[in-house]
Amino acid sequence: MPGSFGEMWAELLPVGRHSGSGGYRRYAWTGADAECRDWFREQAAARGLAYEVDRNGNQWAWLGDPAAGDAVVTGSHLDSVPDGGAFDGPLGVVSAFAALDGLRARGARPTRPVAVVNFGDEEGARFGVACVGSRLATGRLTPEQAAGLRDADGVSLPQAMERAGHDPEAIGPDDERLARVGVFVELHVEQGRHLGDTASPVGVASAIWPHGRWRFDFRGEANHAGTTRMEHRHDPMPAYAATVLAAREHAAAAGALATFGKLSVAPNGVNAVPSLVRAWLDARAADEPTLGRVVGAIERSAREHAAREGGEVELVRESFTPVVDFAPALRDELVGLLAARPYEVPVLPTGAGHDAGILAAKVPAAMLFVRNPTGVSHSPAEHAREDDCLAGVEALTDVLAGLACR
Repeated sequence: MPGSFGEMWAELLPVGRHSGSGGYRRYAWTGADAECRDWFREQAAARGLAYEVDRNGNQWAWLGDPAAGDAVVTGSHLDSVPDGGAFDGPLGVVSAFAALDGLRARGARPTRPVAVVNFGDEEGARFGVACVGSRLATGRLTPEQAAGLRDADGVSLPQAMERAGHDPEAIGPDDERLARVGVFVELHVEQGRHLGDTASPVGVASAIWPHGRWRFDFRGEANHAGTTRMEHRHDPMPAYAATVLAAREHAAAAGALATFGKLSVAPNGVNAVPSLVRAWLDARAADEPTLGRVVGAIERSAREHAAREGGEVELVRESFTPVVDFAPALRDELVGLLAARPYEVPVLPTGAGHDAGILAAKVPAAMLFVRNPTGVSHSPAEHAREDDCLAGVEALTDVLAGLACR
C-alpha cells in the first residue's frame, strides 16, 4: 500500500542528512542520490505506475499510457545544495505522489496520461551547472558541454553517471519524450517570504528572474607570507575581497541580487600568499538588461582591483537562464482551478531557478508555491508547516483533476 504524505516524508527525511550540520548533501550520482532514486522507484511500484529512466537519468512514473501524448506531468527534484534544507525539491516530488493518491481517492478518471518526474542534478552542487537533467533533455546543455563538467575531485559527469550504472553515451536532447508532455506543473516551497507575510499557504508563479553563474579567476603570484613585504606582493585575495563588496553595492543599487558563495584558493596555505583565487558569482535581476549591467559593473570592478594588485582576472560564464514568463494561459487556468479556495491565491515572481523554467522553452509550464514562513532556503532552517504542505497537495490535486480529468 502506498504511504500517506507524512509517511513518504518521514521515509525520505533521513536520506543524505549530515549529522553535523543537519543539512542535506544529496549530490548527483552519489550514494545519497541513489537512495533517493530507489525511494522514487519504490513509490512508483507501490502505486502500480509504469517506471522509466530516460536517456539523461531523469526518473518518470506514469499513470496511463506514456506514448499517448498530451500528458500532464508534475514533480521536481530530490538532490540538494551543500547542507541544504529538506523542502527544496523533495516537497514537489512527495506532493506529486500524494496528489495522484488524492485523484484516486476522489474516484477521478484521467483522460490524459499523468506522470511524476524526478529531474536529476537540479541544484548543480557537484558539477557547477544547475538543472543538468532538464537542460540535457531540452538541448540547453549539449553532450559535449556535459562531458567537460568535473567535480571538485576531478571526476567528470560521464564518469560519475557510469559509476552509478547509467550509460553516459545516451545523454542528449530528448525531443521524443518532451513531445509526450502536454503541460508541466511543478510544486515547490517558496524560496522567499512573499507568502510568509500573507494568509495564503499557496501561490502561483508568474515568472522566473533571469540568472546565471560566472567564475572569476583572480591570478597573482604565490609567495611566502612571512617574508614577502606587502608592497612586493601580487596577491589576488584583496582583489577578490574588493570585488565581493563591489558586487553587493552594484546589485543593491540596481535592485538585483549578486552573491559570491563558493571559493577555491591555491595553494591554500595559511602561510602562503595565494597564486589563484577562484570564485563563483551567482547573479539575478528582474530583467536581462539590468542583469547584464550589474555583471558588467562587477567585472569592471574585478579588473580594476586585480590590476591594482599587479594581477589579472579571467571571467567565464558557466551557465545562464534567460527570463522565464510562464505560459499565461496555463497560469491563468491554474488560478481559475484554485479560485474556490478559502484563501487568496496570489500570482508572484521568483528569483530562484527551477526545472519548470528550463522546460518552459519546450512545453507549457507552471509552478505552485507553498508558503515558507521565514523565507529561508538553501539552509537547514528551510521550513514549511505541515498544514501548508497539505494545502499544497490539495491544490496540486485540484490542478491535476482540472487538467487531466476533463
